[in-house]
Amino acid sequence: MTKTPFPQSRKLTKADGTIMHIWDGKIHNWEGPALIPEGNNKKREYYLYGIKFTEKEWKERKKQLTGLPFYKNSAIKSRT
Repeated sequence: MTKTPFPQSRKLTKADGTIMHIWDGKIHNWEGPALIPEGNNKKREYYLYGIKFTEKEWKERKKQLTGLPFYKNSAIKSRT
């Protein structure tokens, strides 16, 4: 059985200064804005898996990733 390589994130900079983060062929970045048009940070846009979000929505999605998954939480395990 061969493993397929996990797609790596790439940061692209266009000639006009636009910064774009690409993952698996889609605009995506968990660390910050995925698209910064013309290098202007005030016009930044947030994308996850190619879907555009507002900054507030993006922060809410990112919050959901922190912490342990439910099956590793010791409080839930002790109930059974």
